[in-house]
Amino acid sequence: MIIPEVAQETSITIIEGFIVAFIITYMSIPSILDVAKLKNLYDVPNGRTSHLETTPTLGGIAIFAGFIISSMIFLDIPKMPYFQFAMASAVIIFFLGLKDDISELSPLKKLIGEIIAAGIIIDLGGIRIISLHGFLGIYALSPTFSDFLSLFVVIAIINAFNLIDGIDGLSSGVGILASFAFGIWFYLTGHVELAAMSAILVGALLAFFRFNFFSRSKKIFMGDIGSLLLGFMLSIFAIKFNEINATMNTGSIYFINAAPSVSIGILIIPVFDTVRVMLVRMMKGVSPFKPDKRHLHHYLLEITGSHHKATLILLSFNVFFIILSFWLSDLSIGDHILILIFMAGTLSFIPYYMVRRRHKKDIVGQYTANID
Repeated sequence: MIIPEVAQETSITIIEGFIVAFIITYMSIPSILDVAKLKNLYDVPNGRTSHLETTPTLGGIAIFAGFIISSMIFLDIPKMPYFQFAMASAVIIFFLGLKDDISELSPLKKLIGEIIAAGIIIDLGGIRIISLHGFLGIYALSPTFSDFLSLFVVIAIINAFNLIDGIDGLSSGVGILASFAFGIWFYLTGHVELAAMSAILVGALLAFFRFNFFSRSKKIFMGDIGSLLLGFMLSIFAIKFNEINATMNTGSIYFINAAPSVSIGILIIPVFDTVRVMLVRMMKGVSPFKPDKRHLHHYLLEITGSHHKATLILLSFNVFFIILSFWLSDLSIGDHILILIFMAGTLSFIPYYMVRRRHKKDIVGQYTANID
């Protein structure tokens, strides 16, 4: 718990970190836009994208700058022995994204880079899943299983955010909500450095969100730099959230019994949508990694005809699942996961059904017109 005498000072530091990250990101984007236009670094619309105009990329550079600089200034690094390893991995993630944004990077090379980055924070930084919290009767994990499970979780969350980055404001919006949710819990449980890191990420993302979601003349995408970095940092928050719960006093009012499934609920949009899309692809007999337009944001974009409306609907869903996850956090992990899957499956089926029904009507209408 946070000691009352230092609570005010801690809160001020967190707020300062948030503000500095916001300012650095906000001030960086116009310069990045100028460079992107000068060097013709645009995301050009194609059959797989949902936007219709060429848009500058590399917004992730501004997010990276705001996050890293503010973290170095305001975090008490000696209290975070894993910090240097997290930043080393973040730099690797940055260059992976930069390469992919500028001249494309093969999926295999990107995966290898992600594995290296994840390996650094797991084996050197000690950021790993140490317990299943009693799920399937399993508590403490063996070192080998812990390493492989942690590696899988980091890689999965990184790529889940990369895959949902398809419409304006979605990745950054989900990142803001998830970082805020984790950050509040870190603060309440006295883990102020993690709370500050979460606030700093929120500040950087909010500045980017302003340009990506609201601006027309200065619109910019976060690119792979931003989406990979966002997924990477949130994987760290999710693992630390579970690790802390596994070792804290179960009598604490902030103890989360179903911590693993609560973290899934916080990240429900990227996690569930990625799993759903991959399962659908495999059922169709195609590679689970083959790009298509089966993501929820594609369905909602077709229904609403608006990036803003589709994003706001999905962010509203995310808020609902965050509240639901904490509200039901005293349930067993199995029951908690079943409720999340049922609710997410039901809500995701609605836009799919509406799009499918629309397509059938279009086919019938076209057939009738041809007969006439």
